[in-house]
Amino acid sequence: MTAAFQVTGTNASALFTLRLHRGESMVLLGMNWREGQPPNDFVGFAIEYMQPGGQRFYPLMNRLAFEAANGAVNPNTLSSRLSPFQKFRWVHFPQNAELAGIFTYRVTPVFMDEHDVLSYGAFQEAAIELGLYTYDGELNVAFTRGFVSSQAFVDRYETNGSTIDQLIPANADEGLTFKPTHPDAQKALAWMGFEARSAILGLLDEAIADETATVKVVAYDLNVPDVVSRLQQLKGRLQIIIDNSGSHKPDTSAESQAEVLLKQSAGDDNVRREHMLDLQHNKFIVVDGQKCQAVVCGSTNFSWRAFYVQANNAVVVRSTAAVKAFQDAFNQYWTNYKKPSTVLGSDINGWTDLGIPPVSGRVTFSPHDSETACLDKVAEWVQNNTKSSVLFSLAFLYQTPGAMLDAFEALAKDDNIFVYGMSDKPVKGLDLVTTSGHMELSNPANLARNVPAPFKQELSEANGVRLHHKFIVTDFNTPSARVFMGSYNFSTSADLKNGENLVVFEDQRVATAYMVEALRLFDHYEFRVREDKADKGDDKLLLAKPPRKTGEFPWWQKSWTEKLKARDRILFS
Repeated sequence: MTAAFQVTGTNASALFTLRLHRGESMVLLGMNWREGQPPNDFVGFAIEYMQPGGQRFYPLMNRLAFEAANGAVNPNTLSSRLSPFQKFRWVHFPQNAELAGIFTYRVTPVFMDEHDVLSYGAFQEAAIELGLYTYDGELNVAFTRGFVSSQAFVDRYETNGSTIDQLIPANADEGLTFKPTHPDAQKALAWMGFEARSAILGLLDEAIADETATVKVVAYDLNVPDVVSRLQQLKGRLQIIIDNSGSHKPDTSAESQAEVLLKQSAGDDNVRREHMLDLQHNKFIVVDGQKCQAVVCGSTNFSWRAFYVQANNAVVVRSTAAVKAFQDAFNQYWTNYKKPSTVLGSDINGWTDLGIPPVSGRVTFSPHDSETACLDKVAEWVQNNTKSSVLFSLAFLYQTPGAMLDAFEALAKDDNIFVYGMSDKPVKGLDLVTTSGHMELSNPANLARNVPAPFKQELSEANGVRLHHKFIVTDFNTPSARVFMGSYNFSTSADLKNGENLVVFEDQRVATAYMVEALRLFDHYEFRVREDKADKGDDKLLLAKPPRKTGEFPWWQKSWTEKLKARDRILFS
């Protein structure tokens, strides 16, 4: 039986409520005051956790602290027992999240008197099982970390003169020959690539081990040696289509280099280049063998940036129906590579069930014709059927005016719908006002280049997109929860011109995983904005003490007075 993905604290004497939400190797904690508003001396929540089989609780560490009377700030990362979190929700990445068993969380309200002395109220406890897989043996959702712009990355991998240039190539075309020189390269790349990297490489390793398995791949970007070297080991068991649009076309591109290498190992007849009517934008792998039958798809390209810099997702589906659906799509692309318009109106344009018993999942492939086009239909569904919340993380939304953007604008005006979203660039109609729940970053990599002590300068390398997700989550907190995801950018080109896949899951556990991912990214980049304001002198990176002067307000006030923040507080707790 699959363990619960949402659990609540049961201490009726505590002044607040607690709910835990299972993410992928992460946990969202949502808190809310039980009755009325907190007292003015409430200064946040201390959070502690215990691993499966553990004997003691360890505090989560905060990077913000209270300012001392002399104006100094403790330069060390502090226990949340001393520097509580001034938020009503928090995303935690526990160490050893893959461990089987129960992770127990203890949350305690913290108060401060007029002498800055802290005291503590009754705590809530709740226990949740994480595990490595979303649905063991059937479906696994995985994410890259996307945290190269972070204090965590600086602490771990930019110390003692080590830099990002020692971990990833500056130019994609150098990817297949680049060798990391960072002293902790293997640990760093595993940390950066997170679960998505291990899921993709792991599936290829399974295919190599299953000598009966044939493998079909469609690749947009292809410049990671870890992927290409595994594909080479498959030899004649591999068929691969590699995009040849734009920067992928020249002989000097990594994709052209990969073509040469894979023709040598798999044979000329097993490697093709194409770009459909515009782009061959799919990034999927299909493994069909006696021991392994699985598909991996999502937004994660087989590239250095996709694995190690960008925020991306990948889903591994293990079913014969999924294998057949993606094989059918591959065969259409393979057969019609010289006449891509032939794909229009084919069977792959319809919605095909993925055959996952615990989850309703379906897939459709582009390019569609006018009758099977789905962009307007998906947008209409999202706008008309969302009852509670919509969260999205969409690269290139600024390039896609039309039905989907109209749907988000309409939902954002509905006081009954909680709308939270991110795009990689400013989007007309959705202003950059972080308290409204929208975050469009014109260049997130340029944020927080110089921040005050005790914070360290973060990575300012800014080549290309950082946020590369393409997913929408509706009503995660209801049985009718849905996730739309895939390679599909929710644009007219994605619908009618490109080779793409769009998957819809109707499942609350899957939706919760994507919801947690949406929130952790939003909070991550919202803090980058705050760091940027601190650099300009417009903000202080400090915890707020209780109000002690006329005109001062408690840190939590906006979570009651601003509609979206109030609904945020309630929705996740």
